Amino acid sequence: MFDLIDLKAVLLIALIFIPLERLLPLHGEQSATRRHWLNDVFYLLFNGIVIKFGILLVIGATMLLVQRFVPEALTAAVQSQPIWLQAIEALLVADIGFYLAHRAFHAVPFLWRFHAIHHSIEEMDWLAGHRVHPVDQILTKSASLLPLFALGFSGEAVLIYVLIYHWQSVFIHSNTRIGFGPLKWLIASPQFHHWHHANERQAYDKNFAGQLPFLDLIAGTLFMPQGMPEKYGVDEPVPQLYHQQLVYPFAAAAEQAAPIADASPAAGKPE
Repeated sequence: MFDLIDLKAVLLIALIFIPLERLLPLHGEQSATRRHWLNDVFYLLFNGIVIKFGILLVIGATMLLVQRFVPEALTAAVQSQPIWLQAIEALLVADIGFYLAHRAFHAVPFLWRFHAIHHSIEEMDWLAGHRVHPVDQILTKSASLLPLFALGFSGEAVLIYVLIYHWQSVFIHSNTRIGFGPLKWLIASPQFHHWHHANERQAYDKNFAGQLPFLDLIAGTLFMPQGMPEKYGVDEPVPQLYHQQLVYPFAAAAEQAAPIADASPAAGKPE
């Protein structure tokens, strides 16, 4: 279900983060085999192929339309820049796309049901970042990558962004107490993203950026007090098994729509 390169990446990530969480834990009492960890291993191993296919489909179809509206002079200007500068710009452009999509998944009730799967994690660690519904991941990643392809960023610059995204995604969810000092306002850290997952009223709908916290500072959605959250997760009853989580957003939407349909004037009328 996944290729050899993916397997090597999984093993490398595990070899780095499992010891790191033992040496520098944020919550020292948390077990490496915390609740529902096998469910998140399943996400890690088998969710990727669905997401890759979905992203290719969405970006491929959208690019057919977008390319018509992007001036060739703009893509030529982007491609003429050195790789290091393209990589910096790609990181900024992609994270703006990520921020907007991520915020939409919190603001729109139907989209939130997909994103609630990710927020249902109650113990943060290196596996937590992999618990993401395919629809959520496909749309959010597409919002990040589509501008890069549309603007003509080089394959090398896009690859650099993708590598940074994947490694930082694991890191910011990890059960570690590593801090960045004053750089925490520039680079996303566990402190920044753990507060996004906090089940505390003042932290709701905060810290949407993936890599660049100053985007939240500019948008007025930054929340990074001293200390770290004590409680994570959501109050709604999200199921905890992979197959149940895949259908949960659709089942929840259908359940909410049923009373509305029953209460409509036409409901119950004989045909």
